[in-house]
Amino acid sequence: MKFDLDTAWKDTSRLLRDNFALLVVLAGVFFFVPYAALMLFVPEIAELGQMQADPGSDAMFDALMAVYTNYWWVFLIVAIVQGIGLLAMLALLRHRDKPTVADAITTGAVSFPSYFIAQLLQSLLLVFVSTLLIGIPLAVGFSVGAFLGVIAAFVAFVYILTKLSLTSPIIAIEGVRNPINALGGSWKLTKGNSLRLFAFYALIFIAFIIASTVFSLIVNFLFALAGPEIMLFGTTIVSSAVNAFFIMLIVCLLAAIHMQLVRLQKTGAPEA
Repeated sequence: MKFDLDTAWKDTSRLLRDNFALLVVLAGVFFFVPYAALMLFVPEIAELGQMQADPGSDAMFDALMAVYTNYWWVFLIVAIVQGIGLLAMLALLRHRDKPTVADAITTGAVSFPSYFIAQLLQSLLLVFVSTLLIGIPLAVGFSVGAFLGVIAAFVAFVYILTKLSLTSPIIAIEGVRNPINALGGSWKLTKGNSLRLFAFYALIFIAFIIASTVFSLIVNFLFALAGPEIMLFGTTIVSSAVNAFFIMLIVCLLAAIHMQLVRLQKTGAPEA
């Protein structure tokens, strides 16, 4: 048997429906509030939004670097908070012990160091691949090789990210604390289903982007009629809510995929 996209979507919808109230609480605390506070109380971010018409300009790059230089510690705190929140939401979806919100948050906090190290190792792997495929050809002046390397690196990135996409469920749901074992567990669990998983991720992402873009255009137009200050506040609240909902969807998606692949593994599904 292979990974089934229809079953995964049905499981995702069921998890989201059955746990909606508790997920909203966690998403609100760990994602909605930090994101909204960041947008409202770091004015430079709002300025960046106004410069998006020319994202490749030197002014845009300088402004972006200035924001990260001045507020790196804020982004670090937000990343830690949201990492704990992601793991807590995944832990909440465990079926064997039905954890409370407090238990889920505790699991998220305890699991975060493993998650952080796993993400760091994953990033180092991607840097190694990009250096091997792009950096070395550029360093020796092989421009054609560098161009082909960009294509190869993109394919490699997609493959690696798909193979390691279940690292967080393995840490939060299975309780694996060794980051190397968690990465290896995700690689093994996705074996034989990488292409189907990528197709599923791509379909969900494209559908969400289209829906959220249309929704944002309508909301921005309505708030623009009320003036710039109300528009900034209103669009921030709405975009924060959309971001929180997207995280809820992703959490249920990862939990559903993990659940199905574990089930297939236990039933002795052949590995390709």
